[in-house]
Amino acid sequence: MSEVSTPPVSAGLLWRVFLRLGLTSFGGPAAHLGYFHDEFVKRRGWLTDARYAEVVALCQLLPGPASSQVGLAIGYLQRGYQGAALAWLGFTLPSALLMALFAFGLAAWPDAGTSGWVHGLKLLVVAVVAQAVWQMGRNLCPDRARQSLALAVAAVLLASGGLWLQLVALAVAALVGVGCRFPGVGTDSEPLVREQRRPWRFLVVFLGLLVLSLLPWSQGSLAWLAAELYRAGALVFGGGHVVLPWLQEGFVASAAMPADSFLAGYGAAQAVPGPLFTFSAFLGASVNGVDGALVALVAVFLPGTLLVFAGLPLWSLLRHHAAARSALAGVNAGVVGLLLAVLYDPVWTAAVWSPADLAAVLLLWLALAVWRQPVWLLAPLSAAVGGLLW
Repeated sequence: MSEVSTPPVSAGLLWRVFLRLGLTSFGGPAAHLGYFHDEFVKRRGWLTDARYAEVVALCQLLPGPASSQVGLAIGYLQRGYQGAALAWLGFTLPSALLMALFAFGLAAWPDAGTSGWVHGLKLLVVAVVAQAVWQMGRNLCPDRARQSLALAVAAVLLASGGLWLQLVALAVAALVGVGCRFPGVGTDSEPLVREQRRPWRFLVVFLGLLVLSLLPWSQGSLAWLAAELYRAGALVFGGGHVVLPWLQEGFVASAAMPADSFLAGYGAAQAVPGPLFTFSAFLGASVNGVDGALVALVAVFLPGTLLVFAGLPLWSLLRHHAAARSALAGVNAGVVGLLLAVLYDPVWTAAVWSPADLAAVLLLWLALAVWRQPVWLLAPLSAAVGGLLW
């Protein structure tokens, strides 16, 4: 399967472009999509604006890390499965290596997880997630109906809790989107990809592995680690920030690792380039060393990869249906509500304990939202200030 309007590029060029993006793409999923648009639409012309918008719309519809899925799809449209592998490796490996090294550093210095600099990183996480809620709310909830839906989802999740309720809430949001006829993403008349044989095989593998991930595995084993990460990658909508409660439930609530170390790793993930899902390398390395880092990294990205391979050809069956696009708009509004609930619990409750903490969060948010300071600069600064003050 290949993109219909451009010839394939060389494997070497594809690798170099995505490796450079993996080394320089700071700022999280929303920023990554902007980098991809500049690189592959404006600069290189590998995709038209319409094709790129369609790839983004498809990846938003699927669970998993949306920006990584967009990059993987672009690689796939250029050089098939080889291109997908090169795109994923180039974009993912730099931050995955940094996150694994951070985990080994915390293991060598056990008391670091409770020190002041970790508290500074936790406060940065509050500001980063608050900014994500703000940006996603503006983009995905432009009218009162979708704003109301997002707030309703947040209220239900905060009042009731429970990870499985998140899936129910997003399903209901999709139905509300169809019922209210929310406007969706438009599509080009020309197909995104040529027809591919047996796309359902990827969906079968996805569902089979999901069933296996629900079995009771021995906590701390590689099989348990793979199951936890695969399940998180398979069931979360909205990308890196929204996966936080799933992983918190699996690793902190189950006592597999302390909450301070967990949030310290998540804070560090904000400061490195590349996808936020490489936080999985930190979790895997913390629980099971190098093998754990590799298993966790593959497991969390695998479901989204399988769904991209299944979804690209199947998308042609849904792309012109207004109901499908309205359902996607409803899911997007539900994701904003989900992220709003996450902002309070566990992010806010684990970090903001005093008026001084709240003041620090406000200043960090001001730096992000108004002064436009990059996260990679604020992360070491907040850690240093935390070490001095707390």
